[in-house]
Amino acid sequence: MAKLPITTRRSINLLLDHVAKNLKVGAALPTEMRMTEIVESSRTVVRSALAYFVEHGLIAGMKERHLLRKPKAADYFDVAELHSATEQLQQILMERIYERDLPPGAEFTEVELSRAAGVSTIAVREFLIGFSRNGLIEKTPRGSWRLCAFDTKYAEELGEVREMFELKAIERIAALPPGDPAFDRLKELLARHEALGKEPAESHAEFPALDREFHTFLISLLDNRFAEGLNEAVSMVYHYHYQWDKRDELPRNQYALQEHLAILRPLAKGDVAAALAAMRTHLHSSRSTMLSALRYRENLAQQD
Repeated sequence: MAKLPITTRRSINLLLDHVAKNLKVGAALPTEMRMTEIVESSRTVVRSALAYFVEHGLIAGMKERHLLRKPKAADYFDVAELHSATEQLQQILMERIYERDLPPGAEFTEVELSRAAGVSTIAVREFLIGFSRNGLIEKTPRGSWRLCAFDTKYAEELGEVREMFELKAIERIAALPPGDPAFDRLKELLARHEALGKEPAESHAEFPALDREFHTFLISLLDNRFAEGLNEAVSMVYHYHYQWDKRDELPRNQYALQEHLAILRPLAKGDVAAALAAMRTHLHSSRSTMLSALRYRENLAQQD
Protein backbone atom coordinates (compact mmCIF):
# COMPACT_ATOMS: atom_id res chain seq x y z
CA MET A 1 0.00 0.00 0.00
CA ALA A 2 1.29 3.44 -0.92
CA LYS A 3 2.51 5.55 1.98
CA LEU A 4 0.25 8.51 2.63
CA PRO A 5 1.84 11.94 2.11
CA ILE A 6 3.19 13.62 5.23
CA THR A 7 0.56 16.39 5.04
CA THR A 8 -2.22 13.78 4.94
CA ARG A 9 -0.81 11.88 7.93
CA ARG A 10 -0.49 15.07 9.93
CA SER A 11 -4.07 16.07 9.00
CA ILE A 12 -5.40 12.66 10.07
CA ASN A 13 -3.79 13.13 13.50
CA LEU A 14 -5.31 16.61 13.82
CA LEU A 15 -8.76 15.32 12.85
CA LEU A 16 -8.45 12.40 15.27
CA ASP A 17 -7.63 14.89 18.03
CA HIS A 18 -10.65 17.02 17.19
CA VAL A 19 -12.97 14.01 17.14
CA ALA A 20 -11.60 12.65 20.42
CA LYS A 21 -12.04 15.97 22.22
CA ASN A 22 -15.30 17.24 20.74
CA LEU A 23 -17.52 14.39 19.51
CA LYS A 24 -19.45 11.62 21.19
CA VAL A 25 -20.04 8.23 19.59
CA GLY A 26 -22.96 8.58 17.18
CA ALA A 27 -22.34 12.28 16.50
CA ALA A 28 -21.84 13.52 12.94
CA LEU A 29 -18.42 14.68 11.82
CA PRO A 30 -18.08 18.37 10.88
CA THR A 31 -18.67 19.49 7.31
CA GLU A 32 -15.80 19.13 4.84
CA MET A 33 -15.36 22.89 4.83
CA ARG A 34 -15.03 22.93 8.61
CA MET A 35 -12.60 20.00 8.50
CA THR A 36 -10.36 21.88 6.05
CA GLU A 37 -10.18 24.64 8.67
CA ILE A 38 -9.40 22.16 11.46
CA VAL A 39 -6.52 20.52 9.58
CA GLU A 40 -5.51 23.69 7.70
CA SER A 41 -5.39 21.89 4.39
CA SER A 42 -7.42 21.17 1.24
CA ARG A 43 -10.61 19.17 0.72
CA THR A 44 -8.53 16.58 -1.13
CA VAL A 45 -6.50 15.97 2.04
CA VAL A 46 -9.70 15.91 4.13
CA ARG A 47 -11.17 13.22 1.86
CA SER A 48 -8.01 11.16 2.26
CA ALA A 49 -8.46 11.49 6.02
CA LEU A 50 -12.09 10.41 5.74
CA ALA A 51 -11.07 7.38 3.69
CA TYR A 52 -8.62 6.52 6.48
CA PHE A 53 -11.47 6.85 9.01
CA VAL A 54 -13.58 4.43 6.95
CA GLU A 55 -10.71 1.94 6.63
CA HIS A 56 -10.14 1.98 10.42
CA GLY A 57 -13.79 1.65 11.38
CA LEU A 58 -14.25 5.16 12.78
CA ILE A 59 -17.09 5.94 10.35
CA ALA A 60 -19.19 3.66 8.15
CA GLY A 61 -18.53 5.33 4.81
CA MET A 62 -17.58 8.48 2.94
CA LYS A 63 -21.21 9.63 3.16
CA GLU A 64 -22.09 7.95 6.48
CA ARG A 65 -19.99 10.18 8.67
CA HIS A 66 -21.31 9.42 12.15
CA LEU A 67 -18.67 8.43 14.66
CA LEU A 68 -18.78 4.69 15.35
CA ARG A 69 -16.13 4.68 18.10
CA LYS A 70 -13.67 6.96 19.82
CA PRO A 71 -10.12 7.15 18.39
CA LYS A 72 -7.49 4.91 19.97
CA ALA A 73 -3.73 5.37 20.20
CA ALA A 74 -3.25 2.85 17.39
CA ASP A 75 -5.23 5.09 15.01
CA TYR A 76 -2.61 7.84 15.19
CA PHE A 77 0.53 8.08 13.11
CA ASP A 78 3.78 8.07 15.04
CA VAL A 79 5.03 11.63 15.50
CA ALA A 80 8.40 10.53 14.16
CA GLU A 81 6.72 9.64 10.88
CA LEU A 82 5.54 13.22 10.50
CA HIS A 83 9.03 14.67 10.44
CA SER A 84 10.72 13.05 7.46
CA ALA A 85 13.02 15.88 6.39
CA THR A 86 13.20 14.75 2.76
CA GLU A 87 9.45 14.33 2.42
CA GLN A 88 8.74 17.62 4.14
CA LEU A 89 11.26 19.54 2.04
CA GLN A 90 9.89 18.10 -1.18
CA GLN A 91 6.36 19.06 -0.13
CA ILE A 92 7.40 22.64 0.65
CA LEU A 93 9.32 23.00 -2.61
CA MET A 94 6.43 21.59 -4.64
CA GLU A 95 3.90 23.86 -2.95
CA ARG A 96 5.99 26.94 -3.65
CA ILE A 97 6.29 25.96 -7.29
CA TYR A 98 2.60 25.18 -7.60
CA GLU A 99 1.64 28.51 -6.06
CA ARG A 100 3.96 30.15 -8.61
CA ASP A 101 6.23 31.58 -5.92
CA LEU A 102 9.11 29.95 -7.83
CA PRO A 103 8.86 30.50 -11.59
CA PRO A 104 11.55 29.11 -13.95
CA GLY A 105 14.88 30.76 -13.20
CA ALA A 106 13.88 31.83 -9.68
CA GLU A 107 16.53 31.54 -6.98
CA PHE A 108 16.12 30.47 -3.38
CA THR A 109 18.47 29.85 -0.46
CA GLU A 110 19.01 26.90 1.82
CA VAL A 111 18.20 29.11 4.80
CA GLU A 112 14.75 30.15 3.57
CA LEU A 113 13.83 26.58 2.67
CA SER A 114 15.11 25.45 6.07
CA ARG A 115 12.86 27.95 7.84
CA ALA A 116 9.82 27.07 5.73
CA ALA A 117 10.20 23.33 6.34
CA GLY A 118 11.38 23.54 9.94
CA VAL A 119 14.45 21.36 9.33
CA SER A 120 18.19 21.97 9.55
CA THR A 121 20.20 23.59 6.75
CA ILE A 122 22.30 20.40 6.64
CA ALA A 123 19.15 18.38 5.82
CA VAL A 124 18.20 21.00 3.21
CA ARG A 125 21.61 20.85 1.55
CA GLU A 126 21.59 17.05 1.37
CA PHE A 127 18.09 17.08 -0.10
CA LEU A 128 18.92 19.71 -2.73
CA ILE A 129 22.14 17.99 -3.78
CA GLY A 130 20.22 14.74 -4.27
CA PHE A 131 17.34 16.43 -6.06
CA SER A 132 19.70 18.36 -8.35
CA ARG A 133 20.64 15.06 -10.04
CA ASN A 134 17.31 15.26 -11.84
CA GLY A 135 18.51 18.41 -13.58
CA LEU A 136 15.61 20.47 -12.26
CA ILE A 137 17.56 22.66 -9.83
CA GLU A 138 21.16 23.85 -9.86
CA LYS A 139 23.61 25.60 -7.55
CA THR A 140 24.44 29.21 -8.45
CA PRO A 141 27.87 30.85 -8.12
CA ARG A 142 26.45 32.97 -5.29
CA GLY A 143 25.67 29.90 -3.19
CA SER A 144 21.90 29.94 -3.69
CA TRP A 145 19.87 27.51 -5.82
CA ARG A 146 18.04 28.11 -9.09
CA LEU A 147 14.96 26.38 -10.47
CA CYS A 148 15.86 25.28 -13.99
CA ALA A 149 13.66 25.87 -17.00
CA PHE A 150 14.10 22.53 -18.72
CA ASP A 151 13.50 22.08 -22.45
CA THR A 152 11.20 19.90 -24.55
CA LYS A 153 13.89 17.24 -25.02
CA TYR A 154 14.06 16.73 -21.24
CA ALA A 155 10.26 16.44 -21.03
CA GLU A 156 10.12 13.93 -23.89
CA GLU A 157 12.87 11.77 -22.41
CA LEU A 158 11.19 11.81 -19.01
CA GLY A 159 7.87 10.92 -20.61
CA GLU A 160 9.34 7.86 -22.32
CA VAL A 161 10.81 6.48 -19.09
CA ARG A 162 7.66 7.33 -17.15
CA GLU A 163 5.58 5.33 -19.62
CA MET A 164 7.70 2.22 -19.13
CA PHE A 165 7.39 2.34 -15.35
CA GLU A 166 3.68 3.20 -15.10
CA LEU A 167 2.55 0.64 -17.67
CA LYS A 168 4.60 -1.95 -15.77
CA ALA A 169 2.81 -0.87 -12.58
CA ILE A 170 -0.58 -1.54 -14.19
CA GLU A 171 0.60 -5.04 -15.13
CA ARG A 172 1.86 -5.57 -11.58
CA ILE A 173 -1.66 -5.17 -10.20
CA ALA A 174 -2.76 -8.21 -12.21
CA ALA A 175 -0.14 -10.30 -10.41
CA LEU A 176 -1.21 -9.29 -6.89
CA PRO A 177 -2.96 -11.95 -4.77
CA PRO A 178 -6.62 -11.41 -3.80
CA GLY A 179 -6.93 -9.40 -0.60
CA ASP A 180 -3.70 -7.46 -1.14
CA PRO A 181 -3.94 -4.02 0.60
CA ALA A 182 -3.30 -2.36 -2.77
CA PHE A 183 -6.87 -3.20 -3.81
CA ASP A 184 -8.29 -1.25 -0.87
CA ARG A 185 -6.15 1.72 -1.82
CA LEU A 186 -7.30 1.33 -5.42
CA LYS A 187 -10.97 1.40 -4.39
CA GLU A 188 -10.36 4.43 -2.18
CA LEU A 189 -8.72 6.34 -5.04
CA LEU A 190 -11.58 5.41 -7.35
CA ALA A 191 -14.16 6.64 -4.82
CA ARG A 192 -12.36 9.95 -4.37
CA HIS A 193 -12.04 10.49 -8.12
CA GLU A 194 -15.73 9.79 -8.59
CA ALA A 195 -16.63 12.14 -5.73
CA LEU A 196 -14.51 14.94 -7.18
CA GLY A 197 -16.05 14.33 -10.61
CA LYS A 198 -19.47 15.15 -9.19
CA GLU A 199 -18.29 18.44 -7.70
CA PRO A 200 -18.62 21.84 -9.45
CA ALA A 201 -15.88 22.72 -11.93
CA GLU A 202 -14.24 25.07 -9.43
CA SER A 203 -13.47 22.12 -7.15
CA HIS A 204 -11.26 20.59 -9.83
CA ALA A 205 -8.51 22.99 -8.81
CA GLU A 206 -7.86 20.35 -6.12
CA PHE A 207 -7.09 17.72 -8.76
CA PRO A 208 -3.26 18.10 -8.96
CA ALA A 209 -2.82 16.79 -5.40
CA LEU A 210 -5.03 13.77 -6.17
CA ASP A 211 -3.18 13.33 -9.46
CA ARG A 212 0.11 13.03 -7.61
CA GLU A 213 -1.34 10.49 -5.17
CA PHE A 214 -2.65 8.39 -8.06
CA HIS A 215 0.67 8.20 -9.88
CA THR A 216 2.68 7.75 -6.66
CA PHE A 217 0.42 4.83 -5.76
CA LEU A 218 1.15 3.17 -9.10
CA ILE A 219 4.91 3.65 -8.78
CA SER A 220 4.85 2.28 -5.21
CA LEU A 221 3.52 -1.05 -6.54
CA LEU A 222 6.83 -1.64 -8.30
CA ASP A 223 8.84 -1.44 -5.04
CA ASN A 224 11.71 -0.19 -7.18
CA ARG A 225 14.14 2.47 -5.92
CA PHE A 226 14.87 3.69 -9.48
CA ALA A 227 11.17 4.10 -10.21
CA GLU A 228 10.70 5.98 -6.96
CA GLY A 229 13.59 8.29 -7.83
CA LEU A 230 12.05 8.96 -11.21
CA ASN A 231 8.74 9.76 -9.54
CA GLU A 232 10.36 12.76 -7.82
CA ALA A 233 11.21 14.24 -11.21
CA VAL A 234 7.77 13.37 -12.59
CA SER A 235 6.13 15.08 -9.62
CA MET A 236 8.12 18.23 -10.27
CA VAL A 237 7.64 18.27 -14.04
CA TYR A 238 4.20 16.84 -14.77
CA HIS A 239 2.30 17.44 -11.55
CA TYR A 240 3.57 20.93 -10.81
CA HIS A 241 5.73 22.46 -13.52
CA TYR A 242 3.02 22.65 -16.19
CA GLN A 243 0.82 24.52 -13.73
CA TRP A 244 2.79 27.65 -14.62
CA ASP A 245 0.64 27.65 -17.76
CA LYS A 246 -2.76 28.54 -16.28
CA ARG A 247 -4.66 28.60 -19.58
CA ASP A 248 -7.72 26.31 -19.45
CA GLU A 249 -6.56 24.91 -16.13
CA LEU A 250 -9.96 23.74 -14.85
CA PRO A 251 -11.10 22.04 -18.10
CA ARG A 252 -7.67 20.43 -18.30
CA ASN A 253 -8.04 19.06 -14.77
CA GLN A 254 -11.56 17.82 -15.53
CA TYR A 255 -10.33 15.98 -18.60
CA ALA A 256 -7.41 14.40 -16.72
CA LEU A 257 -9.78 13.30 -13.95
CA GLN A 258 -11.92 11.44 -16.48
CA GLU A 259 -8.80 9.80 -17.88
CA HIS A 260 -7.91 8.60 -14.38
CA LEU A 261 -11.39 7.14 -13.99
CA ALA A 262 -10.98 5.33 -17.31
CA ILE A 263 -7.93 3.64 -15.77
CA LEU A 264 -9.25 3.02 -12.26
CA ARG A 265 -12.64 1.56 -13.18
CA PRO A 266 -11.33 -1.35 -15.27
CA LEU A 267 -8.51 -1.91 -12.78
CA ALA A 268 -11.07 -2.30 -9.98
CA LYS A 269 -12.81 -4.94 -12.12
CA GLY A 270 -9.59 -6.75 -13.01
CA ASP A 271 -9.64 -5.68 -16.67
CA VAL A 272 -5.92 -4.98 -17.05
CA ALA A 273 -6.00 -4.75 -20.86
CA ALA A 274 -8.55 -1.91 -20.76
CA ALA A 275 -6.59 -0.18 -17.99
CA LEU A 276 -3.37 -0.38 -20.02
CA ALA A 277 -5.07 1.14 -23.06
CA ALA A 278 -6.52 3.95 -20.93
CA MET A 279 -3.13 4.56 -19.31
CA ARG A 280 -1.47 4.94 -22.72
CA THR A 281 -4.11 7.50 -23.66
CA HIS A 282 -3.57 9.38 -20.40
CA LEU A 283 0.21 9.45 -20.69
CA HIS A 284 -0.03 10.67 -24.28
CA SER A 285 -2.37 13.54 -23.42
CA SER A 286 -0.34 14.39 -20.31
CA ARG A 287 2.82 14.64 -22.39
CA SER A 288 1.02 16.77 -24.99
CA THR A 289 -0.16 19.14 -22.24
CA MET A 290 3.37 19.43 -20.91
CA LEU A 291 4.88 20.18 -24.31
CA SER A 292 2.17 22.74 -25.01
CA ALA A 293 2.95 24.47 -21.70
CA LEU A 294 6.66 24.51 -22.54
CA ARG A 295 6.06 26.02 -25.98
CA TYR A 296 3.78 28.63 -24.43
CA ARG A 297 6.45 29.57 -21.89
CA GLU A 298 9.13 29.74 -24.60
CA ASN A 299 6.95 32.05 -26.69
CA LEU A 300 6.42 34.36 -23.72
CA ALA A 301 10.17 34.45 -23.10
CA GLN A 302 10.80 35.46 -26.71
CA GLN A 303 8.31 38.32 -26.40
CA ASP A 304 10.06 39.76 -23.33
